[in-house]
Amino acid sequence: MQELLGRIARLDPTASLGLRIIACFDELVVGNVNTRALLASAASLSGCVVGFGRTEPDRIERIAPDGNNAPGPAPERRTDLTTVVIDDLCVWLEREGPHRPNDAIVLERLALAVKIRHGHGRRELDNRRHFGLLVDQTVSEEQRRLSSAALGLSTDCGYRVVTAPLFAVWKVRPSGPEDVVPTQFGPLHAIIAPERVTAIDASPCGIGVATTPKDLHHSFRTSIVALRLCDDPQAGPVDAADFGGLADLLADTPGTTRQPDVEKLATVLHHTWGSTTVRAIVQSGSLREAAREAGVHHSTMQTRVLTITELLGFDPFVGFGRTRLGTAYLVWRLNNSRVLEMPPP
Repeated sequence: MQELLGRIARLDPTASLGLRIIACFDELVVGNVNTRALLASAASLSGCVVGFGRTEPDRIERIAPDGNNAPGPAPERRTDLTTVVIDDLCVWLEREGPHRPNDAIVLERLALAVKIRHGHGRRELDNRRHFGLLVDQTVSEEQRRLSSAALGLSTDCGYRVVTAPLFAVWKVRPSGPEDVVPTQFGPLHAIIAPERVTAIDASPCGIGVATTPKDLHHSFRTSIVALRLCDDPQAGPVDAADFGGLADLLADTPGTTRQPDVEKLATVLHHTWGSTTVRAIVQSGSLREAAREAGVHHSTMQTRVLTITELLGFDPFVGFGRTRLGTAYLVWRLNNSRVLEMPPP
């Protein structure tokens, strides 16, 4: 396993451990390794004992990180570290204390590999490959059409990609094709849902704009924008449609693009009142309305606007000023987003 990790790291030194875990299990599945080898790999990756249980015929196997059978009796399984593969199969991690950042993806990929090994998941694996192709903008349109057909999506219907980090808490999850997709921000859990879906409740979570199947790669990118705009991870989903064309613009703008307005805005946001005031201005149509939104006297807001005008070099209430301020504020929030960082236990 360490050799496999090293080989993948040499191919892509910038890949996160999460991406390498995905690649490792993909190679193990292609290599058709046995269940014990899958468990040993998961144990090595997670640094703890990994277990496998089957009821028909009755079988329990526990492998330690060194690849040997785990000593002693099995401890009581933690429900938060156990995944039911199918009715009579399950896998689990035996860890004391809080989760580690990659526990969820190790369990998810181990469960899929075990499911395939025992003859139940080859079609699911094919579907996951089609999912990855469908949300990849570098893939040809013809290939995306084939992948959408393989996933059972209608060419005439609209769909939206719902994206969340692996540690997200789901209260209501939409039904539809799903997978863990490698991105520049690390592996993310993505689901393709019907355009008019309302049964979504997760934190944090981003919902992409509606598109036809061949353009779901764009919905996926806007869903990541929405996810990164989750200021409060507990506030529920953020919908890219609420930002209109700005979501499309932000999805297709390279993160390395220099934007002077954003650099100047950072000086405004150093003030204790900066973020609250800028948000109020962006969401309001007048100075008095912005003052009410921020909960301050209009004279206080007027003083702040004068300071903002001096620092930015334009008046946010004149011409395209509010559009420039709003766009710069969204880009600043994306650049400073912490929503994809693993929360403390």
